Amino acid sequence: MELKRFAFSLVEKYLFREEILLFIGPRQVGKTVLLHQLENSLKLQEYPCYFLNLEDPDYLSLLNKSPKNIFQIFPLNLQKNNFLFIDEVQYLENPSNFLKYFFDEYKGRIKIIASGSSAFYLDKKFKDSLSGRKKIFTLYTLSFREFLTFKNEAALASSDFNKLTLSEKEKINPLYLEYITFGGYPKVVLSPLNEKIEILRDLAYSYIKKDIFDAHIRREEYFYKLLKILGSQIGNLVNSFELSKTLNISKTSVDNYLYIMQKSFHICLIRPFFKNVRKELTKMPKVFFIDLGLRNFFKNDFRPLLERDDKGQLLENAVFRQLLDKRDISDIKFWRTIDDKEVDFVLEDNNLAYEVKSQTERIKYQKYQLFKEKYPDINLKFISLEEAWKL
Repeated sequence: MELKRFAFSLVEKYLFREEILLFIGPRQVGKTVLLHQLENSLKLQEYPCYFLNLEDPDYLSLLNKSPKNIFQIFPLNLQKNNFLFIDEVQYLENPSNFLKYFFDEYKGRIKIIASGSSAFYLDKKFKDSLSGRKKIFTLYTLSFREFLTFKNEAALASSDFNKLTLSEKEKINPLYLEYITFGGYPKVVLSPLNEKIEILRDLAYSYIKKDIFDAHIRREEYFYKLLKILGSQIGNLVNSFELSKTLNISKTSVDNYLYIMQKSFHICLIRPFFKNVRKELTKMPKVFFIDLGLRNFFKNDFRPLLERDDKGQLLENAVFRQLLDKRDISDIKFWRTIDDKEVDFVLEDNNLAYEVKSQTERIKYQKYQLFKEKYPDINLKFISLEEAWKL
């Protein structure tokens, strides 16, 4: 059976609309595979499809000279609706103008579906000229439900997690522990246990290296050192000045590295929540990794959750990762006062807040009284290991 990301079914309804479809996300999460799956689906319907990988320097050089050179590469019949798939579109010198040209000149005749491995290029190369012309999909590593389908548990993945039988819960618990230990890169998920760490090593030192190269970072050793520091500090505040002193580099360099890490989809920085409360909250963000396997690699710790001294941090990151599958990063915040009273996650538009605890029997409810008094309309929920996978 061919494994498909959930994005496949989400995208199908956009295939015959006018917008350019653009997939972004980390390397090695299945963007190219998804493009080929969409291509094959359209070919079965007898639509003309063409696939172009811009890691090929000859094609890249040709298209950088002129978008019209696409007609030298493929025999596009403009009497029909053609589907043009472009992998790694960010390598074009001006991808924004390239896509705009085809949208404006060949709308309804050439539909472009493209991928890019770094949002860094969206900021640097894509302009407002594509406003209203594109639909962006972010493809992260596998969600937990996708993880279940990749583990041959499709029925479990489609179940209502709040209505599982005891036997289903017994099946899902060890799978969730595996997910938050080794993460959701498809190749890692599908590999045997004894190969997972080596694959994560390759992801860390081969594919992240490409992000470093593309971002023109000259001192990659500091980039990796910062990733390792952040791996030990998930769920904590990020102080660029303190990190610069620890690494003995400039604060500007640290901020640039943090920017690249976010735009390459390795980490997320979430912002504090407040409602006109002066001096109540820290202004510094908190850091989380998008993939827990990659985080555990940089932490150099793959022990089972219950044996770890960082199980609270790891579970908090796991909950963040699940929230990220359902919401935009800007919607996920945290609350923290200057005297360190804290709530892990606040979803303001849903009037929901979550506090993550690996051991709920040790919760001191009075610590959260101030938050409840200030925000009585926000429902505060406590999330344990037994509840986390239900999100």
